[in-house]
Amino acid sequence: MLRYFPPAKGAYVHNNRDYLIAGFTFLCVAICLISDASASLEKQNALGVCGWIFLTGLLLGENKDVRVQVAIAVIFATIGEHFASPFMGGYTYRFQNVPAYVPPGHGMVYLTAVSLARSGLFLNYARGIATAVVLVCGGWSLWGISGYAEQGDSVGALLFCVFLVYLFRGRSPLVYLAAFFITTWLELIGTAVGTWKWAAIDPVLGWQQGNPPSGVAAWYCLVDAVAMGGAAPVLNRLKNAREYFTSGKSAESVYEGAANE
Repeated sequence: MLRYFPPAKGAYVHNNRDYLIAGFTFLCVAICLISDASASLEKQNALGVCGWIFLTGLLLGENKDVRVQVAIAVIFATIGEHFASPFMGGYTYRFQNVPAYVPPGHGMVYLTAVSLARSGLFLNYARGIATAVVLVCGGWSLWGISGYAEQGDSVGALLFCVFLVYLFRGRSPLVYLAAFFITTWLELIGTAVGTWKWAAIDPVLGWQQGNPPSGVAAWYCLVDAVAMGGAAPVLNRLKNAREYFTSGKSAESVYEGAANE
């Protein structure tokens, strides 16, 4: 069950950049969501511009593989946001839209999960962190279906089970583990200040749903899985396309040279 977890006693190096990315994103999430709670649409759009600037800056120090992963995460998550919110009504933003800062925000959230997953802290203490997350999220899920919660959360309990599958069966458990922290942070802040609100009844299952659902990290794990799984095929296609056009230009040059002779 822990076969994809790193060895318990390894000499893992701490990279300050990983912690800087995480700390910066946690701070930006809090400032952005609290600011948007009472912001105009124009200010919301300005937050979006800032988000793209910040994401671009953070990606300057990353390799091509991570950049492609982030791009896939942004595209997939943005499509999912439009489907789940304005179309399905699973949750609703203040202006019944998808705020301009959400796409770059998803990129920063994904990059934070990757950064924490490769950090010395998570590599050294993966098992302990996983235990704490399972206990906390599990307790939260049990509370949601106990009958004592203000708003029932059967959907959250289901999502918690899905999260466990990602965590213990997925090939990148530390990314999913890190995703729990940043996504729980943003969901608790966003719903607390009223930036968005989850529907009390899930529009697909018809089950009670918390605000936010306790296992909401599972949705973000899906984005992470698509990003990590899709990067290699995209990079291969780009490589093949580059080689195709390069070889075409080379052949054209040879032909022109022969014609001139």
